[in-house]
Amino acid sequence: MSDLYNVSSGPHVRSSDTTGKIMGIVLLALIPASGYGIYHFGINAAVIIVVSILACVLTELVYELLMKQKVTVTDLSAAVTGLLLALNMPPTAPWWLPVIGGVFAILFVKMLFGGLGQNFMNPALGGRCFLVICFAARMTNFNYDGMTSATPLAMLRAGEAVDVRSMIIGNIAGTIGETSVIAIVLGACIMLALGVIDLRIPATYLISFTIFMGLFAGHGWDVNYLLAQLAGGGLMLGAFFMATDYATSPITGNGKIVYGIALGIMTGIFRCFSSSAEGVSFAIVFCNLLVPIIETLTLPKCFGKGGEA
Repeated sequence: MSDLYNVSSGPHVRSSDTTGKIMGIVLLALIPASGYGIYHFGINAAVIIVVSILACVLTELVYELLMKQKVTVTDLSAAVTGLLLALNMPPTAPWWLPVIGGVFAILFVKMLFGGLGQNFMNPALGGRCFLVICFAARMTNFNYDGMTSATPLAMLRAGEAVDVRSMIIGNIAGTIGETSVIAIVLGACIMLALGVIDLRIPATYLISFTIFMGLFAGHGWDVNYLLAQLAGGGLMLGAFFMATDYATSPITGNGKIVYGIALGIMTGIFRCFSSSAEGVSFAIVFCNLLVPIIETLTLPKCFGKGGEA
């Protein structure tokens, strides 16, 4: 079905971009966060990354061979899913955990719904949420400096002070790819400079989240508290690398803004009123489900018959 050609009237927008090229840029942009995660947490982080990527790529390959479909692993989308899933896992995770998460992400979230572009939620986050639900203890067991430690957001919720500077640099406990804001922003700048992502989604996400926390978190406009909330819990990784996923985010300009605001509000609700100190993954997955409604409500009016003159 994907090989059929669609004939339509002009004008047509042409681009030299391909899925493989875009996914290659995303992989390049994730190198700083991945490299820092391996440097920070050690060899087990590298093992998780490699195993997660292999699990996702092999799951997609085996499925397509069994279903006698065109093999598409060369478009690198499965590799991106595997890397993002790994970066959202704790460095203490056993090797089999990313295997289960990768199989779920590719098979149940992506391939069974038609493959790339047909999935209703971000596959990497779908896999992570599945693992958090099924293996909560292992997915919340964080290690830093050789000892099991609470994340900065968990410490904030417990009323403890946190070092925002360490959160920005990355000298904290957390998942493999979420700790260093500097590394994440560096990768985001690569994608923005090369036109892979639109700033509207991450910008509105971060701004609306900050406003929500200032109003409802109970700390007012405490700058240190708000910066800690922005720097922690994978918010930056989610805002730039997963909320902007082409298949699960709106294509309309106004829709991107509405989507970003919804993300900020949902993340704030999870962090302020749920038992979790984080909430980014579930907020993005929830808002993925709202995308069809958002696009329907924000479609621009057409000109001509039945539209505006």
